[in-house]
Amino acid sequence: MAKDHGKEAGHSNDFSSILTANERVEITLLVANISECMRAHLLSTFDASLNPVNPDLRAKPTPQNPNVEEKTADEITEDEKEAKKSSEQREKELSAPKMLELRKDLLDFFDKWRESVLGRVGTAVNNLKEVAGEQKVNAEAKVEETKPTAEVKVINSNTNIEEADAALVEFYPPIPTALNVLPKDRRLLLLHAMLLLLLSLEHYSSYSRILLLHVASSLNLPLHVLSEDELKVAQGLLEAAKQMGGKEETSKRSDDNKVARRWKVGLASVAGAAIIGVTGGLAAPLVAGAIGTIMGGLGLGATTAAGLLGALAESGVVVGSLFGAYGGRMTGKMMDAYAKEVEDFAFLPLKGSKHHEPLPKDRRLRVTIGISGWLTQKEDVITPWRALGRQSEVFALRWELEALTKLGSSMETMWPITLLKVSKVIDNPFSVAKSRAQKAGQVLADALINRAQGERPVTLIGYSLGARLIYSCLMSLAERRAFGLVESAVLIGTPAPSDAAMWRAMRSVVAGRLINVYSENDYILAFLYRTSSIQYGVAGLQETQYVKGIENINVSEMVSGHLRYQYLVGSILEKIGFEDIDVEEVQREEETLALLEEEEKKEYEKKKGEEYVDPEKEAVQMEADVQKKSEKTMTQKAEN
Repeated sequence: MAKDHGKEAGHSNDFSSILTANERVEITLLVANISECMRAHLLSTFDASLNPVNPDLRAKPTPQNPNVEEKTADEITEDEKEAKKSSEQREKELSAPKMLELRKDLLDFFDKWRESVLGRVGTAVNNLKEVAGEQKVNAEAKVEETKPTAEVKVINSNTNIEEADAALVEFYPPIPTALNVLPKDRRLLLLHAMLLLLLSLEHYSSYSRILLLHVASSLNLPLHVLSEDELKVAQGLLEAAKQMGGKEETSKRSDDNKVARRWKVGLASVAGAAIIGVTGGLAAPLVAGAIGTIMGGLGLGATTAAGLLGALAESGVVVGSLFGAYGGRMTGKMMDAYAKEVEDFAFLPLKGSKHHEPLPKDRRLRVTIGISGWLTQKEDVITPWRALGRQSEVFALRWELEALTKLGSSMETMWPITLLKVSKVIDNPFSVAKSRAQKAGQVLADALINRAQGERPVTLIGYSLGARLIYSCLMSLAERRAFGLVESAVLIGTPAPSDAAMWRAMRSVVAGRLINVYSENDYILAFLYRTSSIQYGVAGLQETQYVKGIENINVSEMVSGHLRYQYLVGSILEKIGFEDIDVEEVQREEETLALLEEEEKKEYEKKKGEEYVDPEKEAVQMEADVQKKSEKTMTQKAEN
């Protein structure tokens, strides 16, 4: 039906009105090459040969190198033996049936997405036969491999346009294309058109977003251009959708979506149709209203914009589906169902009204969810995430208030002198909260799978047990083969294993950046986690090794201990080159932390009448004692 409307209105549903024939071929080739590069990155996650291995262990005489002598068993050092053993373990892990099945399912999903994108682009260029031939040639060409993420460049500040673009090129390398020599206004127009074209698929998956980041990089355009485009398009679609009518179609479509979208959880209550103003269904094309004025601001005519958007320019219901509009009526029942295992599970918008209802002007094409790890006051659910900017629709996840408050109270009042004497700190608040985080992560996975966020990519950021929740969520998504939902994930001070197999599974469901932020000074995490789990590989304390695509960021210099993370979220995100930060809030965070440390020092000296001793450092000896005890226990078990 959308196609008929297009003909009647004289829509140009292809690139012919804005690109030459050669340029249309070039954009198709660029998209094909970028998608091939993305696929190669997916494959590299499962490639043991790309992981660090001592080359001497595999050196053997060859016709090209006849003088190379293979080492004898006596000549191989202990380090080399350990490296060889590690390599063999990785190869065994990667050849396990579960890992092979995950690899296959991931590639199948990605290939279907890529086929839909290339098909849509092919239709838009109106030159299918010629382009298909060029695509085949390019797809068979060797894709230039990007720099290993182990050498990731840390950006000090992303508020400067040049530095932000340096991060864009670093994380989403450009693909060679003749289009990057076009005048800037033409390149801008092309990026605008590509965004609308991808949205015409009626979803904005995490892969689509990563594709656009590569397009922007390849066209030598600043990151902020794409972000501004996303904001304008979101506002244009929502403003136009308000002008539509047709209650019958709305009722029909919402009924059809009840089963598929039944788990909206807390976000559904703030994403209802009434909030964004979607009051109707299939009606007059959006070009009749705001699409013409707002999309025109992107340099595209209303007719061309509507043609590129396809059905999205024809139906308020489709727009509502994109933004997660259907499900608010089901919130109560969903909360009742989830409350059986997880309490206080809800999404709180940071940029909405005092009633926690985001206005149309606050809606975005992307969603970011911040997850706190403990609470000393209710405001701690939201406060650490105020440093996130306005390019994404930001929510704070409220979960297990009681458990996190008990943990926060224990950490605040019992540290560190009485810690060993008060076993309930370990056996109750931390262990209970960690268990709840595991369950809450599975609930979050349910919410994402059932599109509580709509058809938009999600970025997850959490510290401490909030990061543990994300870990659980990503593992659940991987187990359920829920690809294309998560754009990026930042796990800070994570009380979870650093095991390669687990992080490899997590990597499979994150299309963009997967970042492990750790501190070697986090003695409290070491003490708590190892005491409760007897686990030596802890992600919040060390690098996650042997998985390509994981960024390991050491923040030991700026993070003196676990209790500091909630005041340094913005500073950490700024350090890793996160694309959307409110620098004023980051500065306030740093000022708050300085005041807090000064007050703690005065309070400690007042009570103890002695020099201030950092509670984190006082936990060092306790951690050492626990580690010795754990090693002794494991030795005894091995002997038995």
